[in-house]
Amino acid sequence: MAIPGPITDLKIKLAKSGFYKGFNPITTIGTKLIVAILVLWAVFFSKQAGDLLLKVQGWSFEAFGPWYIYSMAFVVILCIVLAVFPAIGKIRLGGDEAKPEFSTFSWFSMMFGAGIGIGMLTFSTAEPIYHFASNPDTIIGAVAPKAEETLRSVYKWSFFHWGLTAWGCYGLVGLVLAYFSYNRGLPLTIRSGLTPLFGKKMEGPLGDIVDITAVIATILGIAVTIGYGITQFASGIHTVVGADWMINSEGAPTNTAMLVGLFIVMGASILSAASGVGKGIKWLSVINMLLSFALLLLFLIFGSPIVAFKSFFLGIWDYILNFPIQAMTYWPNSDVEPAATLYKWQSVWWTVFYWAWWIAFAPFVGMFFARISRGRTIREYVMGTMVVPAIMCFLWFTIVGGTAIDLELTGKAGGTILNAGQEAQLFATLQIMFSSGIAQFVTVMVVILLLTYLVTTADSGVLTINTMLSGGDTRKQGSTHIVFWGSVITLVITTLLLAGGLAAIKSAMLLGALPFSAIMVLMGFALIKALIRDAMRKKELEKSQKSTANDLA
Repeated sequence: MAIPGPITDLKIKLAKSGFYKGFNPITTIGTKLIVAILVLWAVFFSKQAGDLLLKVQGWSFEAFGPWYIYSMAFVVILCIVLAVFPAIGKIRLGGDEAKPEFSTFSWFSMMFGAGIGIGMLTFSTAEPIYHFASNPDTIIGAVAPKAEETLRSVYKWSFFHWGLTAWGCYGLVGLVLAYFSYNRGLPLTIRSGLTPLFGKKMEGPLGDIVDITAVIATILGIAVTIGYGITQFASGIHTVVGADWMINSEGAPTNTAMLVGLFIVMGASILSAASGVGKGIKWLSVINMLLSFALLLLFLIFGSPIVAFKSFFLGIWDYILNFPIQAMTYWPNSDVEPAATLYKWQSVWWTVFYWAWWIAFAPFVGMFFARISRGRTIREYVMGTMVVPAIMCFLWFTIVGGTAIDLELTGKAGGTILNAGQEAQLFATLQIMFSSGIAQFVTVMVVILLLTYLVTTADSGVLTINTMLSGGDTRKQGSTHIVFWGSVITLVITTLLLAGGLAAIKSAMLLGALPFSAIMVLMGFALIKALIRDAMRKKELEKSQKSTANDLA
């Protein structure tokens, strides 16, 4: 019995005239309504909104913690299997004759800049320093906190959070979109990735709900990333200019300082997005990468290269050995120690929160990966989106974070880095490493790097939102819509900041992450089904051709 052909045409209703010309009115207006409700709620009921969002965060972590843990493990396993399996790994996105649009360096630069670049500047110092004081191994008493023996456990957990799992989440969504768009001719939008499971139903309301969910997750995921970034951006500017109004009594950036930074970033990102992927975003990404390498080189020369070298290789070894256990372990809530602290560490402070963040960010980053990855084989794609970026993250954490830890271990920092807020720990490290003049220069470089990373993330997000709402159209959809969605992201971040600070933004992000996590897992199963069916069709075709050749002979 012949296997039916795949769906190669998905009719998404687009407006043919008026303001929404080229856009799907249902998904566009539906998204606007949901965002408007969120913004108005945060504006007029800010105290209640902030309190409720925190309650939602606690509930979602406790109720869905295991789901986040096991679904992300599934994603990593699937991506690795697809790359390793010979017949699948050699499949080229776009067909056998497709050629990559961007050079390998530009391709990687754009992926890293859009995916996690901002996080490196904040967490390459903040996370190792935090785990140096507290991580699951110190909580259960296996190693002492703030000691040299803690170093290996620091990187075992840091690499786990920023390694294959994070990038596999982005990579899977991008791979599904690229495969169905470039190899089957479907629109480059999230609903296309579910056609093997739901067929033509994706043309109607079900597909609209999927795309709206993806856009909301994207907006809130970007909000968290920009929120963290502008916190450090404001802290960096304060370090340079020393304006008292930028820092509150607790040493953290004020809302005013963060809002000024936000408007600078979003204004620049709207201008960059208007120029398209091939111009503004591409060149900003290359600048990001060059400045990143320059900063890493400075840390490698003037920091703690021996600690970095040792931590890098031992960290990778420990990560590989412990990954299966880490990926499949969930600590439930408890009133008994150390289980109670383990639950908070995993679900409230680190792992589960990270997994939710990566998932909320996945529609945007995945679609951006798909847009720039035509012509790559599946194996090359997985290596480029998972393995290479993970190694880049490991380098950041060991070179920059290792220097900060070494300064504390040797007593040169005297607790200055440990006691600083996470947004200021990188700058505190620079102040100890260099004389005042050089430290000031390097701090300015970091602030510029922060700005370019923030702009790259925001403008890539704006273009991706327009792509999803226009039924997969990757062309610029007019400056009006670019300005609108850039303004929307700015407004969402502003209102949530005023409602409850960064905590409110993090809590709101979970509202988008949870439903999209289900969509992401379904996309994985849809890709498995599609690849199996395509292999069966290919086998049938070869058998038919062989039979025809024998008949002719």
